[in-house]
Amino acid sequence: MAFAPAKFVREVRAEAAKVTWPSRRETGITTLMVVIMAVLTAIFFLLVDQVIGFAVRQLFAGTT
Repeated sequence: MAFAPAKFVREVRAEAAKVTWPSRRETGITTLMVVIMAVLTAIFFLLVDQVIGFAVRQLFAGTT
């Protein structure tokens, strides 16, 4: 198969024209939701880590 750069560029431009881009508002809302979910996930894992750490400390404090 021969490589035709001009044909490739035309096909890429045709496919790019089909893309539906999100609006500025949609992008902002999606970004905010990602940030909120990341913060909630971080808080969840912090709490789980604290509980597990407390349990391990209690377990080893009783063995001395």
